[in-house]
Amino acid sequence: MRLERVGRRHGARGPWVLREVSLGLPAAALVRVTGTNGTGKSTLLRLLAGVDAPTEGRVTGRPARTAYVPERFPVALPFTALDYLVHLGRVQGLGRAAARARAGEWLERFGAAGHAGTGLAELSKGTGQKVAVAQALLADPALLVLDEAWTGLDTGARVALDTAVRERLAAGATVVFVDHDPRRLTGEATAVYEVGEGRVREAREPVPGPGAAPVRTAASGSGAAAVRTVAPASGAPAVRIVASGARALPGPLPGAPLATPGPDGTTLLTVDPAHSDALLGALLDASWHIHHLGTEGVRA
Repeated sequence: MRLERVGRRHGARGPWVLREVSLGLPAAALVRVTGTNGTGKSTLLRLLAGVDAPTEGRVTGRPARTAYVPERFPVALPFTALDYLVHLGRVQGLGRAAARARAGEWLERFGAAGHAGTGLAELSKGTGQKVAVAQALLADPALLVLDEAWTGLDTGARVALDTAVRERLAAGATVVFVDHDPRRLTGEATAVYEVGEGRVREAREPVPGPGAAPVRTAASGSGAAAVRTVAPASGAPAVRIVASGARALPGPLPGAPLATPGPDGTTLLTVDPAHSDALLGALLDASWHIHHLGTEGVRA
């Protein structure tokens, strides 16, 4: 997908929000968009998603299955949460039975299954945001555009959305996102673009400083969870813990462990020896199962 010298302004004589934007989005790419408020980040995302048309220039190669989560969810619609998702699934090309099944699956994954029969206008802001995210994931989009989609979600739903993003990337889709938390999916972006003064330029991804809270992810259906962060430096051999659990870990974890998901649904956590006992306690308190325990390079 490409944007070629794209510009956008509101009205025939309105000020230009964006001008001369040229960029390419390859398949299976994670693209972060940054910039201060009011610089045009949402405008860029709407152009990418096809919600807005460019005033000048052109957009080519947009996938047929493109999904978008807006910054504000339109709650004043005469649907229950489930009926709205089924309706959007049908619009996106799913059969009624498939749309209903996928709607139920995503409501469950985001912890909103209990609100399936609730009218959209009666949902809390957080639950409404879960429905907004679910509608974008119903039909396995090839381009997923997320405008502050994590805002308002609880911890479990944020973890589920992190996982959904990785699943779409693994399936070959492109994901473009804006999020106010610079630690969101840190180190995973294929490209980072900064919006400012009506222009878009390629930038480097920010690196979280010391003490940054970990970003947790959970693998769908595996019961595994992972924490991506930086383990503390130490001259002593690191302790390696292989564990698995049915729910996401609490955070921050003792010792800020470096965690890597395993192929068998387990998670490998590497931590400084000074924090290993506390980390083990946190894992056990969270009802996680300890498979192996040892020092760096050694399995017990």
